[in-house]
Amino acid sequence: MPTFRISEVAALAGVSPDTARRWVDSGRLPAERDANGHRLVEGADLAAFLRSDHDDPARHRTSARNRLGGLVTAVLRDGVMAQVEIQAGPHRMVSLMSREAADELGLEPGSAVTAVVKSTNVIVESDTERGVRHD
Repeated sequence: MPTFRISEVAALAGVSPDTARRWVDSGRLPAERDANGHRLVEGADLAAFLRSDHDDPARHRTSARNRLGGLVTAVLRDGVMAQVEIQAGPHRMVSLMSREAADELGLEPGSAVTAVVKSTNVIVESDTERGVRHD
């Protein structure tokens, strides 16, 4: 399972690193410290937190970008299709794709992804496929 440093948590949640630190310090977001003392948040914990926190009105902002970095919060697969929920800052998105594509991308709650919005479609890219590491 991927882990994220505070700066990565902040970027994925669309908040400042200070806000992410306050979430951890207050106990709202679980974290552990690595050997160097850096706080690390498990991807699954971050996904659950973002999923429960996405309706907070203080987090709503607008974005005109068509590429949104985010975190997978849920994946529902059947025999043919997959429904992937992504929290990108204050934005919650749902993408429908083939199960094969979701499997090839290794999508699971806690996966860092980029949602690419084209017309009425959202295409999901795995950040690990682009060489971005979150560990």
